[in-house]
Amino acid sequence: MVRVARVQPDSIAAELGIVAGTELISVNGRALVDFLDWEFLTAVDALEIEAKFPSGELVIFDVERPEDEPFGLELEPPTVRRCANRCEFCFVEGLPKGLRRPLYIRDDDYRLSFAYGNFATLSNLREHDFERILEYRLSPLYVSVHATPWEARKKLLNNPRVPNIIEQLTRLTDGGIQFHGQMVVVPGLNDGEVLEQSLTDLWNLGEACLTVALVPVGLTQFSHLYTGESMNVANATALLAVAERWAEKARAERGFTWVYGSDELYLLAGRELPDAEFYDDFAQIENGIGSIATLRRRIAEGVERLPRLDGKKIGVVTGTSMAPLMPPLLEQLAAATGATFELIPTENSLFGPTTTTAGLLVGADIRRALAHRTDLDLALIPAESINENGLFLDDSAFVAVREECNMPVYPSYDFIDVLELEGSPMCAVSEAV
Repeated sequence: MVRVARVQPDSIAAELGIVAGTELISVNGRALVDFLDWEFLTAVDALEIEAKFPSGELVIFDVERPEDEPFGLELEPPTVRRCANRCEFCFVEGLPKGLRRPLYIRDDDYRLSFAYGNFATLSNLREHDFERILEYRLSPLYVSVHATPWEARKKLLNNPRVPNIIEQLTRLTDGGIQFHGQMVVVPGLNDGEVLEQSLTDLWNLGEACLTVALVPVGLTQFSHLYTGESMNVANATALLAVAERWAEKARAERGFTWVYGSDELYLLAGRELPDAEFYDDFAQIENGIGSIATLRRRIAEGVERLPRLDGKKIGVVTGTSMAPLMPPLLEQLAAATGATFELIPTENSLFGPTTTTAGLLVGADIRRALAHRTDLDLALIPAESINENGLFLDDSAFVAVREECNMPVYPSYDFIDVLELEGSPMCAVSEAV
């Protein structure tokens, strides 16, 4: 079912009298199942739209839409297709009890893969889904491959009915669909020979496989299903050796890196991270591929814009994995601004000490790091730790946490975004979150 959530004023939809709650039934005779149908079937100038108003009245609109003019409505979010797998390393299985309900939804939805870059295993695709992907040219997709050997993939996903991923990807490839792949690597399950075979299979799909990310298994103190080995220094080093060997081959034969180890792998192995050029167009930055290189580049490009902040003492809250990399960056900021920066590494109180990513710090961690500090003029915290509703993962509201602190607190992606502002504009950044 496709239902309207909001109508923009002075839009085509508003002129037609469409209101929130209107159900959109069909376009040019084709039934609407979800937002994909609406987006693709309305990409023409002449439209016959069947709809039902909240009152129950059925109407048919004949619309001649000027080229490129938006229709002017927002749809209610679709029902998310749930995951049928029980992966031992699933992040949801590592969540504690008592968080808000949406965090426990294990989505595995090819529509969200295309629309938002969510990774999907494709293990729940039906024939109708393949037909839609090919008809609507849903490319690129983001695919959780994990392993191409069928038996290994069944074990990783803990699902004996999981389809053969290479057969699925081959069908999509033959239909002109491209994809980005990820492999969450579990030592003893999909490293070694399984990893080599998986990379070989993906490589042989040619230009259809755009990039591959190797991500180490991540566990919290609540990951009750996991029975595999931990990702230690030796395992991380071995994985990077495989990634870099394939990357060298890809650069020589295809002109770009193709397979990338996540930033976390380099940190676990104690290795220096590559420069920004290594990551090409940062296609998988949301997967932790090149985030640190991007941060370094943003600081280098933005440091000249910073105002003088002489005499200011600025606290920087971060996770324990990023802490060793921060001093050189903070030295650049200090030299440009005249401010003193204090790094405040913070352990994750919700997920436990094995969760070291700055973006997973919660409100309680920020309180613990800052609430009793009276010597800071301002503090910067990871903007990634707060969602679009201003909430941390532990449901703490940013505005409430900020009020408990004795200094202004600003979410920041790269330091530059906050430090280049002064006075009231800085307050505006804080209020907007």
